[in-house]
Amino acid sequence: MRAKNSLGLILFPAFDWAISPTHPEREERLLYTQDQLMEEGIEDIEGIHFFNPLVAATKDINRVHFCYPNAESLVTESHLIAAGGVMRAFDAVLGGETDKSFALVRPPGHHAQRVVYGDRGFCIINIEAVGLEYARQKYRDMRVAIVDTDCHHGDGTEDIYWNDPDTLFISFHQDGRTLYPGTGPVEDLGGPGAYGYNVNIPLPPNTGDEGFQYVLEHTVMPILEEFKPDLIINSAGQDNHYTDPLTNMNFSAQGYAALNSRMNPDIAVLEGGYSIQGALPYVNTGIVLAMAGLDYSGVIEPDYNLGKWKQSNRVTEQVERVANDVYQLWKNKKTLAERLFAGKTSVRRNRHVYYDTAGIMESQVQEFRVCSSCPGVNWIQSKNDRGASLLGVSIPRKACPSCLDEGYRLFEDAKQKNIKKRFLQDLSNDSFLAE
Repeated sequence: MRAKNSLGLILFPAFDWAISPTHPEREERLLYTQDQLMEEGIEDIEGIHFFNPLVAATKDINRVHFCYPNAESLVTESHLIAAGGVMRAFDAVLGGETDKSFALVRPPGHHAQRVVYGDRGFCIINIEAVGLEYARQKYRDMRVAIVDTDCHHGDGTEDIYWNDPDTLFISFHQDGRTLYPGTGPVEDLGGPGAYGYNVNIPLPPNTGDEGFQYVLEHTVMPILEEFKPDLIINSAGQDNHYTDPLTNMNFSAQGYAALNSRMNPDIAVLEGGYSIQGALPYVNTGIVLAMAGLDYSGVIEPDYNLGKWKQSNRVTEQVERVANDVYQLWKNKKTLAERLFAGKTSVRRNRHVYYDTAGIMESQVQEFRVCSSCPGVNWIQSKNDRGASLLGVSIPRKACPSCLDEGYRLFEDAKQKNIKKRFLQDLSNDSFLAE
């Protein structure tokens, strides 16, 4: 048997790391998948290759995050290897080794935002963002679409790329009014430099295969076709599965595989998914076969019964309404942005972020400069309920001279403020300062 698309697999179960021995996010999440892949003879298929992960460096983390007090004190070796697994996935595709790649790694990362005080939503660093920014520096700047199919809203990835017009972020997730982290309404469309390029598709509980396919065909695929990305990344969380203990959706392994086949991502990255035996081995195998261009019709869970998990008419109506509303917002994004930001020199957001695992409450003020020549310099002033505070300045990759100068001025002016740490990300020159 030969894969139609050559596929690189990076498998890292993180044997030595878990929040607790019985926590849903533990090493068994990937051990059953590893066994399933071996039992199905995946490693013997011509064109499927297994690669060892890299180990991310502190510089890779600092391109994406403002870690308090620093990355070294927060990030474990397992997190560095998980991020390094995603970096290796980018290397496989952009280096021409394989057509596609799938990073089967843990711990996950899509709840990790730009500021990091600790663990939230089982995430400390955003492994997709670390991998993407590594690839942009090593290879070339790229227009990239990240499609997050995790059941939980990808609030961390949203925050990181909120004002980046070259990174389209699409998240379809269980409605935040019914599930952690409580975010991701359709109205959250992005910052002034990238308005409309943050696409949230909140779905009602009990959405099944039919609903996900409707969203894909009527919203996601048309947006991808119009955006024309150089690269598509699937943030492949699997907790939409009907057996997942933390969520309320009815997606199946066949549904995941069909979605992946139709969306045709270049790179997939495992995120959530906590049905360790009932879902992950089947879903991961289905995604592997779909990415390789092979028949996945035989990947069916032993307890799957279409009648039991069939989507109701009420849910179908809700899904169709949300999907169509989101697409209309996408079509009208330019007009909406002109109306919203006309005459403004900056846009401010006040936010509260709770670190559910670490028990930390953070307060933020984010400010985005409205610039006609580039996405605009932006900065975050943050403090938490344990006495920590920081100012983080981010200069975009395509910064104009004015925004570049403004970023360094803001960093220097922070010396006069009562702030414990200050950071500067100069993405245009790939440099990072911390004091």
